[in-house]
Amino acid sequence: MTTSVTKMGRSLGRCLVACHALLRRIGQYPDLEVRLPYTITRGIMAGGLFLSFGRPTRQQQKACIARSGGFNYDPKFHGASSPLRSSLGDEDVVEEEALSKSGFFVNRARVLLGAGPRTFDLAKSALVSWKHFGLGWTFVDPETPVEKGERFCVCVKEVIPWLMMPLQIAYVRDEISGRGPPKASFGFGSGTLQGHLLAGEERFSIERDENDEVWYEIYSFSKPAHFLSMVGYPYVKLRQQFFAHSSANALKKHVAMKQQCAVGG
Repeated sequence: MTTSVTKMGRSLGRCLVACHALLRRIGQYPDLEVRLPYTITRGIMAGGLFLSFGRPTRQQQKACIARSGGFNYDPKFHGASSPLRSSLGDEDVVEEEALSKSGFFVNRARVLLGAGPRTFDLAKSALVSWKHFGLGWTFVDPETPVEKGERFCVCVKEVIPWLMMPLQIAYVRDEISGRGPPKASFGFGSGTLQGHLLAGEERFSIERDENDEVWYEIYSFSKPAHFLSMVGYPYVKLRQQFFAHSSANALKKHVAMKQQCAVGG
């Protein structure tokens, strides 16, 4: 028994030494690819997912984007998140029912940011700077341009590893009403790419309505695209709802802080 334990200890020790040497080598040659049961490219690709054991670097995110494929959901749903849901009409309800029947979970959160053109401009600026993702446990590279066709990673901390989930901006909307009360809206929607846990779209938008009120809205539809998200889908949906709530609060606080700074300055 003692001999067996000793042999196991030695084997484990050799494995740890080998892993340590491998990690040191990767650190010396950051562009080196090592093919094991997964691929390491300044990060780890395991089971079709992109992982990092530390906060993902810009290089890791670029590697993730380079390895991701095209959109991973049905083309007939591309752009389906585009219409604003500030006031749900019959057509919107029918569309959401169609998404639900196709297996998508529809998630929506909306928060009042304030009123007037100044609030709208501040909120729009915050959106293109990805302030709505500044939550600590999730982020997007703030240098990512908000342009149609741009690819980026949403990085999410999950227990030990970070997940890097690739998306592509499917559309950008920037509209001003020329009639009646001053109205304006700005928003963009992103579609999930191959290598993402989910399949679907998510829109972030700012709207100044006919009452001069400024709203921030998150609207998404998604369904599992990986075994892990399928097994843990109840948890995934809770995380989506938690993100929407946290993002809404973060943007509201950011806009309020900017307004206070302007008054104080």
